[in-house]
Amino acid sequence: MARRRRRQKLPQDPVEVTIESVSHDGKGVCHIEETTVFIDGALEGEVVQFIYTSKRKNVAEGKVHKIITASPLRVEPECLHFAICGGCSLQHLAADQQILLKQNILLNSLKHLGKTQAETILKPLTGPHWGYRRKARLGVRFVVKKDKMLVGFREKHSNFLAELDTCKVLHPDVGLHLRDLADVLRALSIYNQIPQIEVAYGDHQGAFIIRHLEPFTEDDKEQLKAYGKKMKWHLYLQPKGPDTITRLYPEEEGFVPLTYSLPDYHIENQFRPTDFTQVNMDINRKMIALALALLDPQSDDKVLDLFCGLGNFTLPLAQKSAHVTGVEGSSELVIRAKENALKNGIENADFYAADLFEDVSKMQWAQQKYDRILLDPARSGAKEIIEYLPKFQAHTVLYVSCNPSTLARDTEIMVHKHGYTLVKAGVMDMFPHTAHVESIALFVKQ
Repeated sequence: MARRRRRQKLPQDPVEVTIESVSHDGKGVCHIEETTVFIDGALEGEVVQFIYTSKRKNVAEGKVHKIITASPLRVEPECLHFAICGGCSLQHLAADQQILLKQNILLNSLKHLGKTQAETILKPLTGPHWGYRRKARLGVRFVVKKDKMLVGFREKHSNFLAELDTCKVLHPDVGLHLRDLADVLRALSIYNQIPQIEVAYGDHQGAFIIRHLEPFTEDDKEQLKAYGKKMKWHLYLQPKGPDTITRLYPEEEGFVPLTYSLPDYHIENQFRPTDFTQVNMDINRKMIALALALLDPQSDDKVLDLFCGLGNFTLPLAQKSAHVTGVEGSSELVIRAKENALKNGIENADFYAADLFEDVSKMQWAQQKYDRILLDPARSGAKEIIEYLPKFQAHTVLYVSCNPSTLARDTEIMVHKHGYTLVKAGVMDMFPHTAHVESIALFVKQ
């Protein structure tokens, strides 16, 4: 029988250190003897006292107890809940410095993991710092000891929910009403059987999916309908898996689509609240414009859009090229992409459902040649499909990434194995005040 590893006892007294650098997730880094310590809330160059929150053999974590010497880049967080809420991690750093930190994270990843450097560093894309977040999964919990219903994000370094009244990064129609929403849920008969709420906003409408472990009473439903009508929210109930989602308000069957527009291309995309869409629409619109400028599709080009989702990049690309092929792992999103193409009168785009982490060589679209390729994968990156690039013979590839580490890993393959040059790279402020890094990289075959 394996022995249980004895948990190392943490020092209780504050420890004073000088912060040497900042990690990829925004934590201050220092070294104490042979231990690397990551300290939440500390900035480079600061002298701080910190409290240990965990400690292993050569790595430890902590949180700031007291600032002895503050960085000139430190600012007062605007959110009253920043000290406890784990939804944001960088509010103590000036916004213009946050994006530079993320740029350095990208460039260091490309240099050390990708073993290459971009010929040109793009100017960061920035947008609103508050009220930008249109999608979120909010935890719900009734805390008996406090006799209080909580709705929001987890506490820092904890699985407990933070006690929030408002959230400044969420869309204001929900972020300013967390306390109201919690009070409404507390008045329901099964208030302690509601673990989470998913929130999605379009340009003009918001939708909430309420996960519940026991059935609502008819009185519960009437109370929720009244609140949905007051707040002008669409409400859905989810008793089990995603296929059990039903609409509560307004009282119609099925999903009523949300929409977001791309005014530069006269496109309006429809989506369901369960569909993946970018959380920051201002940055999304700027990102699409930048992507098209970098990829530079010509009127006679065949373009391949991998991980195309519901057509976010595909449909604008179709307006600039001869034909675009979109490929996506989710069959539901492929349906949405086809619907959006039809709705917007775009006839030179087709869509396929395919698992891009598996062998796709026998699929018709994978046996074609393309002039230009756009990739926008999930955090795990696109290593598997990148191995197909020589077969596609594209001279230009644009990679949109939400994880600089996997982008850097895939960059090494593209540059050192497939012969592409990393021409341009930069970051986009998709998630202000968090450590999330959204980036974009242009590769050209010389």
